[in-house]
Amino acid sequence: MMTLSHSVKQTLSRAFCLSAALFCLSASNSAWALFSDDEARKAILDLRKSLATTQLELQGQIDKLKTENAELRGKVEELEKQGEDINTSQKTYYQDLDTRLGNFEPRTVTIEGVSGTVQPGEKKAYDDALKAFQAGNLKKADDSFAAFTAKYPKSPYIPLALYWSGNSKYANKEYAGAINQLQSLIKKYPNHPRIPAAMVTLGNAQLESGNKAAAKKTFSDIIAKYPDTDAAKDAQQAIAGTK
Repeated sequence: MMTLSHSVKQTLSRAFCLSAALFCLSASNSAWALFSDDEARKAILDLRKSLATTQLELQGQIDKLKTENAELRGKVEELEKQGEDINTSQKTYYQDLDTRLGNFEPRTVTIEGVSGTVQPGEKKAYDDALKAFQAGNLKKADDSFAAFTAKYPKSPYIPLALYWSGNSKYANKEYAGAINQLQSLIKKYPNHPRIPAAMVTLGNAQLESGNKAAAKKTFSDIIAKYPDTDAAKDAQQAIAGTK
């Protein structure tokens, strides 16, 4: 709520007094008798002029207060914005610091349901291998995943490393290697969320290697164990090739 300054209060007081005087002059017949017509007109004009001046002064004071209030509001908004920027900067700084510290300290994480301790450089090694696969450099990807599993045998990324390594071998038409890799994944991590997709690749690898009976069994197992999934749909389409 806006508080009137001392000068505004004085101006309002003057306006009130002038208005009261004008009212008294117009309301009292006996007061008019003290003045001649010219003097009365002059007094009224003077009062009106003074009242108008006072109103202008009052309006000026109000406008000034409005301007000052707007300026203060602008400063408050600027300070609030600066505070938000500082909070954002601090949050970004601490996130970056936490990330950098994570590169030098072991951290406990959960990757697709598998929990374990990630050593410094471990995630980067996994990411580099995956990037090689995504870029179509299948031999490099397979070698990188093999090096990763050898260096970090207890990593929570191991199931994913086995999965992508199997897919790398399959894409590179190394069907026997893909079969071994994917069967190892299924045996060690039977409840991992990548198992249905891994079984599809396994079935395809078996089919490509000429073992239609094994492929048919794999596809049938997918349909039975994981109905209403994309893997089951893929298996349903692929099973036709086993006849």
